[in-house]
Amino acid sequence: MTKVKVGINGYGTIGKRAAFAIQHMDDMEVVGVTKTRPSYEARLAMKEGLPLYAASKENVADFEKEDIKVAGTFEDLLPKCDIIVDTTPGGVGEKYKPVYEKAGVRAIFQGGESHGVAGISFNAMANYHEAWGAQFVRVVSCNTTGLVRTLYPIDRVFGIDKCFAALVRRGADPGDKKGFALNAIEPSLKLPTHHGTDVQTIMPWLNIRTMAVVTPTTMMHVHCVTCELKKKPTENEVLSVWDSVPRIRFVSGKHGIKSSAQVMELARDLGRPRGDFMEIIIWQDGVKVEGHTLYYYQAIHQESDIVPEIVDCIRSMMKLEEDPMRSIRKTDRAMGIGK
Repeated sequence: MTKVKVGINGYGTIGKRAAFAIQHMDDMEVVGVTKTRPSYEARLAMKEGLPLYAASKENVADFEKEDIKVAGTFEDLLPKCDIIVDTTPGGVGEKYKPVYEKAGVRAIFQGGESHGVAGISFNAMANYHEAWGAQFVRVVSCNTTGLVRTLYPIDRVFGIDKCFAALVRRGADPGDKKGFALNAIEPSLKLPTHHGTDVQTIMPWLNIRTMAVVTPTTMMHVHCVTCELKKKPTENEVLSVWDSVPRIRFVSGKHGIKSSAQVMELARDLGRPRGDFMEIIIWQDGVKVEGHTLYYYQAIHQESDIVPEIVDCIRSMMKLEEDPMRSIRKTDRAMGIGK
């Protein structure tokens, strides 16, 4: 089998996880990753056997000073790639788009970029085929991925008249040394927030509005979701729908998992690489139906839930697998998702 050659532009929080996932697939391979500076992640890439490239010629001397041998620069990596996974910081990927166009390389952008950078936003379950053979696609953010994963199957089975979600967001990733104040909760004052609009890049028909606050935690995001449904389900019927689709996992406060910290402890206990939880977490004893109104809580591991989506997006863009469910199952088996 000829493997698709994937380059990772930006070996950071998402980039290193994407590279790890791709290394576990039998139909694609990582041919190189880029870093702007000789950080510990640059050394990690080398330890993982990944060809390391400096982001620009100006960066090469910094690597040489630290005795880190690079395989070349980003410009040297491009011709070796069939597709680039751009995991540069939000707003930077758009600047690389003309470079990818000129090189004739496909590229996947992340949720920190606007929908317009690619014109296609992606979720494997909801719109896999929109990315089929495309040159540019954006995999939506961690929060949008979480909302789409739980709302799409509910809308498909019961229909959603309208939805409201309040997002309780983490202030920074665990490895960050800067972020929001340690003793403050900051509301997003531009209302409604952009998260609902971003969900509509995947589900344009959905009537959804969102609000958000940023909190002094690094573990996860938590969503408080309310949906007005067209059909009147029972709670067991709602849970059955979620149980029938991939990348959703139930936890229970009755079993001692009442917080995001305990969810992440479960990920470590399960032996997940880096302690990641790529599924969306739903508290099954926090699901309530009153008439046509559905209430539920879900938790999002912001560092990892988009990673399997990146893998499936590569398959769609490169026309490796036409059936979205086969791609999802293949990715999940290789990554241990659902176990």
